[in-house]
Amino acid sequence: MLLSAIGGKAQSKVTGAKQPYSAYLFTYFTGDKGGEAIRFALSSDGYNFKALNNNQPVINPANTSSTGGVRDPHIMRGADGRTFFMVATDMNTEKYGWGPDSAMVLLKSTDLVHWQSHVVNVSKTFKEFAEINRVWAPQTIYDPSINKYMIYWSMRFGTGADKIYYAYANKDFSGLETVPKQLFFKPDGGSCIDGDIVLKDGRYYLFFKTEDKGKGIKIAVSDQLTQGYMMIDKYVQQTKSWVEGASVFKLNTGPDYILMYDRYTEGKYQFTRSHDFENFEVVDDLVSMDFHPRHGTVMPITTREAAALTRQWPK
Repeated sequence: MLLSAIGGKAQSKVTGAKQPYSAYLFTYFTGDKGGEAIRFALSSDGYNFKALNNNQPVINPANTSSTGGVRDPHIMRGADGRTFFMVATDMNTEKYGWGPDSAMVLLKSTDLVHWQSHVVNVSKTFKEFAEINRVWAPQTIYDPSINKYMIYWSMRFGTGADKIYYAYANKDFSGLETVPKQLFFKPDGGSCIDGDIVLKDGRYYLFFKTEDKGKGIKIAVSDQLTQGYMMIDKYVQQTKSWVEGASVFKLNTGPDYILMYDRYTEGKYQFTRSHDFENFEVVDDLVSMDFHPRHGTVMPITTREAAALTRQWPK
């Protein structure tokens, strides 16, 4: 998420004044069959969330994806403070099972209500990746060094290990303008998926789920966005349950961040809080949701933006 680059405030299109963040938008999907569509929820404190639109989709995947389903939505605010970008896995397990999946969906909006969308099929766009069978959990981050948006995701060839790749989006966020490059792979050769990069104190923290050789969430850290990630060999989830879909967001007040993830074998979500990305405290007793999310992301928003979302999709 681009938090520090926009100074914790959003630019108002109407007045030009800086609007402080006062709420949170949770973007998520709900399950394997019938739940593979983007849904929204709102919170005023980052702990208690209420679904919009009666927990029904806010974007029809039949109109935006090649499979008729999407998973793992990630949302972020652009560097201008008033443009929003969303990416998701183009995947429909009800129709096609667990793959192969070679596409992602790119969406762009200026009001969080109306979205332009484009499908990017990596295997068809880049001949080097014609044999891939997974394009999973894409996310976007702004690269200030070249003023472009970088999309990163997990990708797999055959039965090999999933590795995290990246490429830069084109100017109108309708496709990829660079050939994907490898961003990170697990040193022991195991798979890594569900990457989430957070810029904190000048360093990039890559949260990811390990597969195969040990399962859980670990962090790799670098001073550079596109290279140099060194894994900290420590699981950071605060449960013995299997987890996935790790996502981090900063609270609007104070220095703390929330690391949340799906305890997918139990049908539960867990929230933890940290200020240093070394120690994580479980805060589940503070959390309430009137829905069950699967692999989603949370973005701070303004009072005006929250009101517009509520008018469009009442709680």
